[in-house]
Amino acid sequence: MKQVLQNLRTGVTAVDEVPCPGVGRGSVLIQTRASLISAGTEKMLVEFGKSSLIAKARSQPDKVKQVLDKIKTDGLLPTLEAVFNRLDEPLPLGYCASGVVLEVSPDVTEFRPGDRVASNGPHAEIVCVPKNLCAKIPDGVTDEEAAFTVLASIGLQGIRLANPTFGERVVVVGLGLIGLIAVRLLRAAGCEVLGVDLVPRRLELARACGAQTVNAAQGDPVAAAAAWTEGRGVDAVLITASAKNDDIAHQAALMCRKRGRIVLVGVVGLNLRRDDFYAKELSFQVSCSYGPGRYDEHYEQQGQDYPLGFVRWTEQRNFAAILAAIQSRQLAVGDLVTDRFALADAAAAYSKIADDPTAMGVMLTYPTQADRRRTIPIAEGSAPAAGKAVLGIIGAGNFSKMTLMPALRRARVAVKYIADLNGAAAQHLAGKFKVQRATSDHREVLADAEVNAVLVPLRHNLHARFVIEALEAGKHVFVEKPLAMNVEELRRILAAAAAHPDRIVMVGFNRRFSPHMVKIAQLLRGRSEPLCMNFLANPGFIPPDSWSQNPLIGGGRIIGEACHFIDLMVFLAGSKIATVAAAMVGQGVATREDKMSITLGFEDGSVGTVNYFSNGPKNYPKEQLQVFSDGRVADMNNFRRTDGFGFRGFSRLKTFRQDKGHEAQFAAFVDRVATGGPSPVPLDQLVNVTLASFAAMTSAAQNRTVIIAQEYADLLASQPS
Repeated sequence: MKQVLQNLRTGVTAVDEVPCPGVGRGSVLIQTRASLISAGTEKMLVEFGKSSLIAKARSQPDKVKQVLDKIKTDGLLPTLEAVFNRLDEPLPLGYCASGVVLEVSPDVTEFRPGDRVASNGPHAEIVCVPKNLCAKIPDGVTDEEAAFTVLASIGLQGIRLANPTFGERVVVVGLGLIGLIAVRLLRAAGCEVLGVDLVPRRLELARACGAQTVNAAQGDPVAAAAAWTEGRGVDAVLITASAKNDDIAHQAALMCRKRGRIVLVGVVGLNLRRDDFYAKELSFQVSCSYGPGRYDEHYEQQGQDYPLGFVRWTEQRNFAAILAAIQSRQLAVGDLVTDRFALADAAAAYSKIADDPTAMGVMLTYPTQADRRRTIPIAEGSAPAAGKAVLGIIGAGNFSKMTLMPALRRARVAVKYIADLNGAAAQHLAGKFKVQRATSDHREVLADAEVNAVLVPLRHNLHARFVIEALEAGKHVFVEKPLAMNVEELRRILAAAAAHPDRIVMVGFNRRFSPHMVKIAQLLRGRSEPLCMNFLANPGFIPPDSWSQNPLIGGGRIIGEACHFIDLMVFLAGSKIATVAAAMVGQGVATREDKMSITLGFEDGSVGTVNYFSNGPKNYPKEQLQVFSDGRVADMNNFRRTDGFGFRGFSRLKTFRQDKGHEAQFAAFVDRVATGGPSPVPLDQLVNVTLASFAAMTSAAQNRTVIIAQEYADLLASQPS
């Protein structure tokens, strides 16, 4: 199928051939019939992509600071690679579409195939959209009219926040599509409206629905508002314009009566003047997109609706209200369509918006039939030689883009598939690294006899499922940490591993493969006493509502990430963990679990402490390790430098760049797949580390020391030998 994508680095907007998206949990698969280009938001994105690197940096000073901090801690080259990888991502354009449902996931009951729906899907022949971001199109509403739903909901949400009442006088500044729709909705609600813009055609359309207007290029909007209200001031101002200066916000304050309301829907300068707001006690609010639920993963991705009695107007309910208004002809949008382009000519449509100020409703039209293939060829490939590893990657997210695929390319490993429910992401990654096929159906990977190993870099709640599916398909499997999020998942993995003892299961504990850790392990050979180890992790703040903090999706940061450092200590000690005692900070922080001190007791008598503290600054080193033994200390700083104290013949190891062992890790896995033999990381160690991460959470929550052998006796008894 075809989809409109933009490259943020080059600024090129193209219509690419990508796999049809897969249907994820709680989602609806829709064949698009019409989609509307947002002349405001999408134009800004396209202009950003076409700007120079310097201009991009100037427009995002906060991102520049993050880059500078990363250079200090990680080094120049890794930082530049990360920046360019981010900019090289394909950006799906569009968020205003209508179409027909093709398929729904089993847990969706609100829609069924054949339903006509409006959604925030991108410009693509087929889109997959979470159910709460779809609304049924009522009879009498055309596909083109329905494509205005999401854009109109943005204006509607701004109006809801302004809370106008019948007969009030409201100024709408900026008469683009959202502004004109807001004018019409306000008029339908019984409000008097004054529209402000620079383009005569837009002013004419506002007057046609009963609004007063002022051309800001020829008159003074403040004076016009004063005359319109006989000096009393307006009740509310809705700003739907886009401008870099602060003039519009200042003028809005001057227009208002005492205790007037200003709602910002567009993008303008916000250096607000205190005097403007103080004397009149004005209220100012920024409207968030389509309404309550926006950017809430529980609502949008997990389908958890808000109770109507407490949240009357959600995103989806705003969609339905707009569609009902169009059906009843309280809201007319058909006359706002100025241009139509076939999907294949999307680049010309964006040029029209950029070059023609009279262009407003630019509609993309779609063919009646769409290519529903979920696997497409990307690069030519020959049959693999005997004894070689042939990989399939399931997951095209950030880790695959920025770490996994670059490491595999340097290791010259054959990758046959990139699989992801997001077909565009799979297509881009496969094209960038010359992988043979991109697919949105992971079953294609598992069914291919040539593929002998599968790598699984997905969200943590999917790890156990895909490890088990890969083993049952007869594949070796590498899974990013963690191996599992709970004891039951781990039990099922062990059962699958026992049923396929000739298949390798390996977890992405890359740090044990770092040259710094390999060197420290060498230095500690022949030690005569147990180790004393201290690891300090400064991972940085992640909001409490992030997926990684969610116990059902990410498992929390101790299970999901601190397991790295627990494994590192198992590797250096050469011994399993016997006891775990952990403590987290008390009340008074947003998240307690990611500020934890974990003390590990090892079977050989070694001890280790993992201090995982997420409340440090970004410009402080992320990871530091000290190992004490036999009157010697090894001190590692951020996988760039290791200093030795008391070691004969060793004082320092410094690598040219930060090396956390990713490339060596993948090389070791691929070598074992190709040549045979046990996993580079023994399964019993993986199980021990995983259980220790569970034990840390239990210990911190219950304030007790956990003895691994006793706490998990049943599971350990079933572990494959």
